[in-house]
Amino acid sequence: MPRSMRALVAGRVGEPADVLRLESRPVPAPEAGQALIRVKATPIHASDLHVLRGRYGFSPEFPAVGGHMECVGRVEALGPDTEGLRVGERVAVAAVPAVPGPRVAGTWQEYLVAEARRLLPVPGRLSDSSACQLAVNPLTALLLVTRELDVQPGEWLVQTAAGSTVGRLVIQLARHLGVRTINVVRRRAAVEEIRALGGDEVICTEDEDLSQRVAEIAGSAGVRKAVDCVAGHVGAQVSQALAPGGEVVVYGALSTHRQTDPAALTIPLSARSVIYETKAVRGFWLNRWFGTNSPTDALRALSEVRALVADGVLSIPRGEPFPLERFTEAISFAEAPAHGAKPLFVFDEDQDGDGAKGNDDR
Repeated sequence: MPRSMRALVAGRVGEPADVLRLESRPVPAPEAGQALIRVKATPIHASDLHVLRGRYGFSPEFPAVGGHMECVGRVEALGPDTEGLRVGERVAVAAVPAVPGPRVAGTWQEYLVAEARRLLPVPGRLSDSSACQLAVNPLTALLLVTRELDVQPGEWLVQTAAGSTVGRLVIQLARHLGVRTINVVRRRAAVEEIRALGGDEVICTEDEDLSQRVAEIAGSAGVRKAVDCVAGHVGAQVSQALAPGGEVVVYGALSTHRQTDPAALTIPLSARSVIYETKAVRGFWLNRWFGTNSPTDALRALSEVRALVADGVLSIPRGEPFPLERFTEAISFAEAPAHGAKPLFVFDEDQDGDGAKGNDDR
């Protein structure tokens, strides 16, 4: 095993392309209950970039290795009294920092130490590209639909940002569970794509009134459950469109990205609607979910996601591989509109163009 490794490190808060540097660091050693993971692939999420900008719900201690969400790799070594894993096993690492909870290692490095209870063995039929994306977007979709809102077969579920990664996964999961979806998009061009994916109904805010269309679709029974990833005025419109007693779970705020005006960071709710129609708007943040649920519950949910992906119920977007040295290009790709693939930092030379090699669990 080498003594040093490459790591992508941010020295301070700032624009990722400006503050990240490729450095050499000592390979860490696992302690009791931990494993040393040789990273094979790790995605670049928008939240990873917002952490570096200081615009996320937590801030690491700088200098900090980038990547604060997930990766896939092989167990290189085990710390004392670490059970349930074996050296050489391929595992997905749920590196999402729990809030409240201790700091965890960044994933944009060749080796990292992780708690054994955050590691999920993955079958050989799952590519590295899929395995390194199990613990954030698919898990979020599963938790929103089945835990946070407990949407039942035949019920309507409204969701905004239907074309996003989580939005697409919600559509796939809802179809599997028999849940009917009303999907909100911004552009008319996205409507047919969402329908083809399995969305039951699509509302385009470019030329349609959201509340009016929800009423037309759901009829007198109305809709009482919604998930929102936009916030701002769109989030408020979703709340307004729900039937009395309805609930919106807000898990993102796309309308506020790159905003600095405090007024832009709000959801302007109608007090009369909240009071007289007893509607609720509450948040969901995966980091806090990890911080308030037991490791056993977390692994159980992750195992459920693994099964859904392995069985083809959920389809994870392909990854676009980048070596660590091309990090500025990878970051630009991550923020380009409609790029259609998730940029991944890959560390093994045997990765092919879609990040799908390394499937054998040898």
